[in-house]
Amino acid sequence: MKKLLTLTFLLSLFTAHSQDSILIKSKVANAIGELKEFVAIPNDALNADDIDTNLFWLRKKFTERGFNSTILETEGLPLFFAALPMDDNKPTILFYMHLDGQSVDATKWDQADPYKIVLKSKTNEGWKTESFSDLNDDINYDWRLFGRSTSDDKGPIIMFLNAIDALKKDNIDIPYNVKVILDSEEEKSSAPLPKAVRTYKDLLQADFLVINDGPVHVSGKPTIVYGCRGITTLSITTYGPIKPQHSGHYGNYAPNPGFQLTQLLATMKDADGKVLIKGYYDGISLDDATLEILKSVPDNIEKINKNLAISSPEKVGSFYQESLQYPSLNIRGLGSGWIGDQARTIVPATATAELDLRLVPESDGTKLKNLVKAHIKNQGYHVMNTEPTMEDRVKYDKIVTIKEGSVTDAFRTELDNPFGNGIVKTMESKFGEKPVQIRIMGGTVPISPFINELKIPAFIVPMVNPDNNQHSPNENLKIGQIAYGIELFYALLSPNQAE
Repeated sequence: MKKLLTLTFLLSLFTAHSQDSILIKSKVANAIGELKEFVAIPNDALNADDIDTNLFWLRKKFTERGFNSTILETEGLPLFFAALPMDDNKPTILFYMHLDGQSVDATKWDQADPYKIVLKSKTNEGWKTESFSDLNDDINYDWRLFGRSTSDDKGPIIMFLNAIDALKKDNIDIPYNVKVILDSEEEKSSAPLPKAVRTYKDLLQADFLVINDGPVHVSGKPTIVYGCRGITTLSITTYGPIKPQHSGHYGNYAPNPGFQLTQLLATMKDADGKVLIKGYYDGISLDDATLEILKSVPDNIEKINKNLAISSPEKVGSFYQESLQYPSLNIRGLGSGWIGDQARTIVPATATAELDLRLVPESDGTKLKNLVKAHIKNQGYHVMNTEPTMEDRVKYDKIVTIKEGSVTDAFRTELDNPFGNGIVKTMESKFGEKPVQIRIMGGTVPISPFINELKIPAFIVPMVNPDNNQHSPNENLKIGQIAYGIELFYALLSPNQAE
């Protein structure tokens, strides 16, 4: 009798699991159809007409789910805002995603139209195109959907909408007021966002912010990110003769701006990649508890180095995650004269280095730029923000023109934040393993305006596969990640998460 009861119990568990799997797959099937429809609307961030068409589609889809929605005008392209009916007794969660996408060069894609999703499976020979009719009988979670913005960032929006459908179907009383803000200029730095957040501060007010952008950790495990680095830029130009000169006639005589620039750049970093500019790393300290969290991230250093084709990394940090806790100083481009088949025997007129400075919360972008400029002055350069005149050229031995970019601040939420703890516990409960906790990621998401204006904690909860080719040809979304996203949104908005 005992064996029979045990068998009956196990069969009931198997049946429940099978039913749950079938339900999830039906939700995924609906999400795929909706994503095909959404991606078919071009969303080039540089084309305002594209954005308007996407906004119209979004308003329709959110309204169907019971959201009140509105278009928020900005100094640039509009933002999309939606909210479920409010209850003053509930805390408020604000979700941030973006609807715009990178421009496409269709000639670089392995399909005729990057805005028409193609279904593919992985084979030993590469990617094989599959028929969507083959998804009718079953859904292979390893197959992928190829198309612009499938993963960055239309996929997560569709996952969210279908999770709302599931919550409504199951009569779940969501324990939060739910607000959604969708950016339409994320792919071109969200320049209007800071002022827009100030303008619509009351409308956007929430208890915490969840950003659904970017990929999960390369291990594929559930991931929560507590911050991201900011960014600013500098363009540095040195000068030689007023115009390029014959290197036979004036080599050894006319100062070469290429050598000036490289010698100047060489004073900024040591051989291990550490910045030598005084004060650049000020204010940063990592205690044992923080280092433990950083070391818990399951990075495969050998694989990272192999993928980068490097024998050893720089020594700013003793391991990859530690290196991201410091501001960087990166040469992103160099130019002087002509190269390759176009090379000429000349002394160039100018040489330019384009720098980007990735920021952490302890580092102020304007301060770091000023430190770099002060360092350049200490190397004997006359620093200008315009091109030198003839008078300037004959007066100063060494001249540099510096052009500054805008500052996007970093943000980081404390690792012991209660809302963050709730997200971690939900992931553990739902997926049966502790998520990867990343203190700060290397890239930049324009979230600091929300942090600065709304004074709320923020968390990045990525949904898509790490090898999704975002911003590149053949961007794709693994079907299994759609299931993951729907389940995670469902769990985050279920009553147990708010306890």
